Amino acid sequence: MWKEKLYGKESDDMESKKTTYQRIYDVIRQIPVGKVATYGLISEIEGTCTPRMVGYALSNVKEEMYLPWHRVINSSGRISMKDPEANAIQKSLLEQEGVVFKGEKVNLKEFLWRP
Repeated sequence: MWKEKLYGKESDDMESKKTTYQRIYDVIRQIPVGKVATYGLISEIEGTCTPRMVGYALSNVKEEMYLPWHRVINSSGRISMKDPEANAIQKSLLEQEGVVFKGEKVNLKEFLWRP
């Protein structure tokens, strides 16, 4: 169901040739400005991976990939970065896009992407 919404029915052959990480990145690229997605939502949409695999895929992102990695947060609405500087960068990028934090949390009812 999710794949049909995002890619269309004819793309099944092409999608099967992509790696799991490539499919995860494709989903992340769909997250619009001003919205966030959780690791679990991305794994559900991708369909063959776990939320932890989404985290592993994100840890392999290179700057030249132009991936909106900052739009991925955990299921409690928090940033999951362990490095305080990286955490501040992600929060700043989200705020620049209009995502509002209350303390250290994003209101998922308001800002969660719903494809």
